[in-house]
Amino acid sequence: MLAGKTAWITGASSGIGEALVREFAESGAKVIASSNDPEGLTRVKNSCGKASGMITCVPFNLADTAEIGELVARHLGGGRIDYLLNIGGTSQRARIEETPLWLDRKIFEINYFGTIALTKALLPYMVRQRSGHILATSSISGRFGFPLRSAYSASKQALHGFFETLYLENKKNNLRVSMIIPGRVRTAISVHALESDGKEHGKLDEGQAKGISPEKAARMIIRGIRRNRREILVGKGELTLLFIRRIFPWLFFRIADKIKST
Repeated sequence: MLAGKTAWITGASSGIGEALVREFAESGAKVIASSNDPEGLTRVKNSCGKASGMITCVPFNLADTAEIGELVARHLGGGRIDYLLNIGGTSQRARIEETPLWLDRKIFEINYFGTIALTKALLPYMVRQRSGHILATSSISGRFGFPLRSAYSASKQALHGFFETLYLENKKNNLRVSMIIPGRVRTAISVHALESDGKEHGKLDEGQAKGISPEKAARMIIRGIRRNRREILVGKGELTLLFIRRIFPWLFFRIADKIKST
């Protein structure tokens, strides 16, 4: 399924993004790997051994959308793109009353505007070739609110509205669109999460440390791609909160009130 295809993966220098780069490249796909960490991208590429030749590193910052169109034109030219996996993003650890508006905007610039900017730049290629699969990473807290995650949760919920609309508008163009909804995965997202002063949280949260590995998460995502799932759930028991929130909202709020926010 992946051999001979071309995939653009953001957040590719660590965590789920890194694991997906390896899975795609080792399956014979050409991979454009992006993040804001050039050295991390080089490390990931070199760690793929024989498959490293399938990987092109294209570092950029999702918060700087001005250069995205030029990057896409430079690296794709008149070529094709089969998969876009929007994995990159940032999280948050701050109460609403402690979060300045500039930090809300920064989180939205990365999680929402950066993601849709790359999507819009690549969309014409897929429309022209009348094929392609676009995936965006949400979160279980992209389906409900969660303490210390106000801007993060809101930015992820905004992605659902955008990408569901993208799917409805482009069914006629034979495009597939999926939302990846991770629960707890052992990545550095909590380490790099932004506190109220804009500095990094600096530690791995206890709950996240008990999550599934990035490699298992990547395999679950690829399985969802193969099955053309519009929502790809990634995680373990914590995912039951999605169903409780939908069917028994009163019970969800009772449970959420007792959950540790880290």
